[in-house]
Amino acid sequence: MANKKVEANENYVATIREASRELTAKERVMFKDFANAISLVDFVSAKRESGEKAIIDIKDYVVIDVHNPMATDNTDYTVYLVIDSKGDKYYTSSNAFWSAFNNIATEMQGSDEQWGIEAVLIPSKNYKGKEILTCSLV
Repeated sequence: MANKKVEANENYVATIREASRELTAKERVMFKDFANAISLVDFVSAKRESGEKAIIDIKDYVVIDVHNPMATDNTDYTVYLVIDSKGDKYYTSSNAFWSAFNNIATEMQGSDEQWGIEAVLIPSKNYKGKEILTCSLV
């Protein structure tokens, strides 16, 4: 019997838990792939350095549960993906961000209004010198 080569992502599993709408098969595959997605923290940091606001016009969002046995800290985690009107994907695992975003999305559900968010990093009240990611409706 030949030795089985173990691939680095052999046991990696990404499962869509929630989405803002029914997704096509192609979208389900695309949204579980973070290779071409932008880190929300990196996006906000870059915008802040250039003196701009980190504004995202929201088209869709997806909540993805990930099992990654190669992860060093936690093998099971959640990724929150927001998709803008151009199709760009932004990701984070920040629960503070998701709490703020989910409150906004729930209120905007069923509305015909176009809406977006301003993502921001604010000082943590619990951890000196640390920042947390959150957002506001724009």
